[in-house]
Amino acid sequence: MNPLLRHLLFFGLFAVLPALGAADYQRDIKPILRDRCSSCHGPLKQKADLRLDAGSLIPRESHAEILTRIVSDDEEERMPPEGARLSPEQVSLLRDWLASGAPFPPEEPVAKSPRQHWSFLPITPHPAVPESPHPHPVDAFLFGTGAAPRRAPDGSLLRRVHLDLIGLPPTVEEQRRFEEIPDLAAAIDNLLTRPEYGERWARHWLDVVRYADSNGYERDAEKPFVWRYRDYVIESLNRDKPYDRFILEQIAGDELSDASVETHVATGFLRLGHWDDEPADPQTDRYDQLDDIVSTTGQAFLGLTIGCARCHDHKFEPLTTRDYYSLVAIFEPLERPRKGRTELPLPIEGTEVYAWREPSAKAPPSTILIRGSVTRRGDPVQPAIPAILTERQPSFPAPGEKSTLRRLGLARWIADESNPLTARVIVNRVWQQHFGEGLVTTANDFGLMGAPPARPALLDWLAHWFMHEAHWSLKDLHRLLLTSQAWQAEKKEGAPIRYRRLEAEAIRDSMLAVSGQLNPKRFGPAFRPPIPLAAIEANTDRTSVWKPAAEPETSRRSIYAYIKRGLVIPMFETLDLADTVSSCPQRQVTTVAPQALTLFNGDFANEQATHFAERLRREAGSAPEAQIRLAWRIALNRNSSPNELDRMKSFLTEQSLEQLCRVILNLNEFVYPE
Repeated sequence: MNPLLRHLLFFGLFAVLPALGAADYQRDIKPILRDRCSSCHGPLKQKADLRLDAGSLIPRESHAEILTRIVSDDEEERMPPEGARLSPEQVSLLRDWLASGAPFPPEEPVAKSPRQHWSFLPITPHPAVPESPHPHPVDAFLFGTGAAPRRAPDGSLLRRVHLDLIGLPPTVEEQRRFEEIPDLAAAIDNLLTRPEYGERWARHWLDVVRYADSNGYERDAEKPFVWRYRDYVIESLNRDKPYDRFILEQIAGDELSDASVETHVATGFLRLGHWDDEPADPQTDRYDQLDDIVSTTGQAFLGLTIGCARCHDHKFEPLTTRDYYSLVAIFEPLERPRKGRTELPLPIEGTEVYAWREPSAKAPPSTILIRGSVTRRGDPVQPAIPAILTERQPSFPAPGEKSTLRRLGLARWIADESNPLTARVIVNRVWQQHFGEGLVTTANDFGLMGAPPARPALLDWLAHWFMHEAHWSLKDLHRLLLTSQAWQAEKKEGAPIRYRRLEAEAIRDSMLAVSGQLNPKRFGPAFRPPIPLAAIEANTDRTSVWKPAAEPETSRRSIYAYIKRGLVIPMFETLDLADTVSSCPQRQVTTVAPQALTLFNGDFANEQATHFAERLRREAGSAPEAQIRLAWRIALNRNSSPNELDRMKSFLTEQSLEQLCRVILNLNEFVYPE
């Protein structure tokens, strides 16, 4: 910006200059009010009896004072009082908007009391499906009395459903059987019975719960036997463990009346966070660990950013510091088994389990930490649920013989059908994975600052159906969504399903499946695949930091690959692996040059191209046309067109079959579901 113009803006003399164009309320003004004003002047707080979160709430007589405050140099007067000043551009936009009479859309919604926020209200009991010619309830909600989009071709749907449910393309034999009997519902049922289903969908859950095989920080030591938790998730999904039971086991598996090795393993969820084995301040580090548990539990199961209330009442949500420390009190009896810097597993019936433990049924006293400081203890707190979420606090069990049972009380409340958040959050997560975008696009944030649901009635219907008719069955939820016309629609502009690239793991696994090298071995310790030496050179302990396994171990599915926080497998990192430090609600999908280089020039891709070529020679013989036809069937799950066949035959007159396979593995069609 011109220095003179900036000077004039700050000294309130902008009115002498010609207008630079009207500010747009939704694009320019609303974000400023939301991000810089509404924490003190919004639905939660109204300092000076002023609300600025909606245009209709801003009184005309306040316009002049607002301008004065935002340009003031007096630290006692200037607004906003904390953080950076508004930029000259933002001041200009606000001045222009206020000078023009502060126009706003007449239909702009005004937030009601926080208790009236949509996600805090009870799920509508027995919600009605709209009148519609479409028999499927999802289609009735989405299309009403209108026409549904055109259905995708059978071959595309077969590939789509295979990649959605098991993360692997259909084999040639599976394609042929489907061509003979194109029964998609039967294919869905079949895929849901396969062990590969759990391997595919466990990865989605591991993203949410910040899973990794190491602790992070400088030494980044291995988490002993943490892989048992990963295997627990896979097996739980394959057995279609009811989601409410899945919750109970992960938060309080050791406190259940029928506790077992399996349920103890499940509580590894609480210990998955990064951990500093030599913290500068052990007391602060202790509360950092508890914060990790509280924050992840809030986001994963409830879609709430409760961790933001650690140092002060949440600026944007009706969550207080007392709410936060009442949740901390639930987990405070936990103790991390360790010997000095070394983490220790728990022996449960001779099985080594990676989990916390409660050393006593007597809970330590819990208090608020003023401004989050361990040296400034405030009022005592008892275990409780955030007040905004319940009219009456649930009763926590009396302490047991070995444990406080506080976590069991919390888990029961989270898994209760009356909880307004739990079912909404999980059905939205499943919808997001199948459709590319959730009904609520902020999957970890159902609070006031999160996105509103695109289809609130549909979301509530799904949540109610999931609890009361599916009885918390995730497989039934998959069946419901995948049998809708909405999911089976062609992927094109305006369709309910979004076009997204496959995740790194699905791309790698598909390459292994196509090349014929996929090792079906399941469970057990993670394997380390070979990685470029350049990725190791930066490490001080480069001779020992990464010792790759040998074949065929390195050809296992990617969910079994070792996830080291301080040294992420380069292929995974380049192709947008989830953040492993905090809960990841949805993978980023970036498009950057290193991705193309990884897939075209990377050692792994080239090795699989070589194996793929060898497979084609074995199964199709030496005739180029037969090789091309089979390659298209195996990798892209369709017949090659005459034009594709001619071009590839021409390609093979100059290049090797290995190079043709390399090209196929780099096609957009290969790394997208269809």
